[in-house]
Amino acid sequence: MTTVGDWVEGARLRTLPAAFSPVMAGTGAAIAAGSFRPVHAGLALVVALALQVGVNYANDYSDGIRGTDSAERVGPQRLVGSGAAPAAVVKRAAFGCFGLAGLAGLALVILTGQWWLLLVGAASVLAAWYYTGGRHPYGYLGLGEIFVFIFFGLVAVCGTTYVQVGAVTLPSLFAAVAIGALACAILVTNNLRDIATDIVAGKHTLETRLGDRGSRIFFVVLLAVTALAIIGVAASSGRWWSLSGLAFALPLARPTRALLAGATGLPLVQVLKMTGLAELVAAAGLLVGLAIPA
Repeated sequence: MTTVGDWVEGARLRTLPAAFSPVMAGTGAAIAAGSFRPVHAGLALVVALALQVGVNYANDYSDGIRGTDSAERVGPQRLVGSGAAPAAVVKRAAFGCFGLAGLAGLALVILTGQWWLLLVGAASVLAAWYYTGGRHPYGYLGLGEIFVFIFFGLVAVCGTTYVQVGAVTLPSLFAAVAIGALACAILVTNNLRDIATDIVAGKHTLETRLGDRGSRIFFVVLLAVTALAIIGVAASSGRWWSLSGLAFALPLARPTRALLAGATGLPLVQVLKMTGLAELVAAAGLLVGLAIPA
């Protein structure tokens, strides 16, 4: 039987990399630009964490009431789909997290004086909810990777740099592409595992459209994009220690071989874990590398 602890463990696989990585990478770019502001970075982390947890709750709620999740789901179970928590409670938790993200974001707006950032925050919350919520969720139309790349890659990384520097730098853009690509790789692994059940439930993710083989190839393409983007960070900043972000490939060596060999079911959960770890390794490498003077 699913417990809240099981759900927390599953959410942790997605939340920590998606929240910490963009803030680490964006802060590294800010340091390289000569403007590290720890309070601003801390608030950006609160926004990222609250949004990511809110997305997890929102997806759990929306998929659960649609009946998309099943008791036979491979990997960590969902709260609503498994009956571990009432749908109304999960929905309130989602909006509570979105509210916390809004408060932290408002504090950032006040500190920076950039009131247009409120529009970015509102767009982030709307995108988080309508990923699987509403009458026509775009996550069911194969657009989930676009959302992840934009909001947990470009917006999160460049936004973290912007609130500290007052500008989006070229290294931050390259770093955003790297982190966004790895965040997409996590989603690809998750959806690859669920292709069969998603097809039955009528959930048309990008992976159901690409098929099993196409999704595995796409995963490798995302890793290649990550590597090229990290090289772009180093070249644009002149801080070659940032190439240490390429260490993301180390924890992915064996999982990628397994994925290309056709791993299914529970083995894909291990690939998911290692991809999340790889995102954190890439972000840490970028943070430390960009902090070392040229």
